[in-house]
Amino acid sequence: MSDQHPSTPSAGYAGDITATQAYQWWTSGQAVLIDVRSDAEREWVGFVPGAVALAWKQWPGMHMNAGFDAGLQAANPEGKKILLLCRSGVRSIAAAQRATALGFEAYNILEGFEGDPDANAHRGRVGGWRLQGLPWRQN
Repeated sequence: MSDQHPSTPSAGYAGDITATQAYQWWTSGQAVLIDVRSDAEREWVGFVPGAVALAWKQWPGMHMNAGFDAGLQAANPEGKKILLLCRSGVRSIAAAQRATALGFEAYNILEGFEGDPDANAHRGRVGGWRLQGLPWRQN
């Protein structure tokens, strides 16, 4: 996907964007970056410093976060674009659809934090925020 056409419109939310485009929008102040992975995922796999940590579902059991709507509204009082990041770019679609229903301009970050699985079903080697060399940390 070219940065000349950063967004691909999608059903129920503003569109899908690359991690690089999301980083540009976020660091320029145009958008809020929200990491919708579970607390456990961020703790064990890594996180983006400065991103809002707001789980869509929580581990164990991957139950819906009852505070998601309120957390989303608190994270973006200025009504900026919302960029949603999960592990692989799947849960963030549902979160983007919910954010859109709440009245936000919401985007899914393609490939997520870890990217797609490789031939051995391992993540972190094919696409994703980390592989793009964008800022992240691990505890």
